[in-house]
Amino acid sequence: QVQLEESGGGLVQAGGSLRLSCVASGISLSIVAMGWYRQTPGKQRELVARITSGGHLNYADSVTGRFTISRDGAKNTVSLQMNSLKPEDTGVYYCNVQQFPVTSYFGQGTQVTVSS
Repeated sequence: QVQLEESGGGLVQAGGSLRLSCVASGISLSIVAMGWYRQTPGKQRELVARITSGGHLNYADSVTGRFTISRDGAKNTVSLQMNSLKPEDTGVYYCNVQQFPVTSYFGQGTQVTVSS
């Protein structure tokens, strides 16, 4: 059974930084990609950043240049360094793992709150 354990959320002032981390366990097949999604009140869950097993990166336009995703394939971990945080970055951030071929898993989520 795949389990994702997230950590690193919290409260920060605008302009500050946070680092989210996620450890995946119970992985039985190859990981295609790992990433982070977020959900804000009244909106659908959206992709924030994603990294494939081959190192291909995707970022939401709103976070490009401020957030950096990284992955340790040997440890099945993914991190999201978030700098220059804005109030609109507030939301619940979910770790995501896509296991071969297309099965997707989400963690329980970690709250990020950016005060103005």
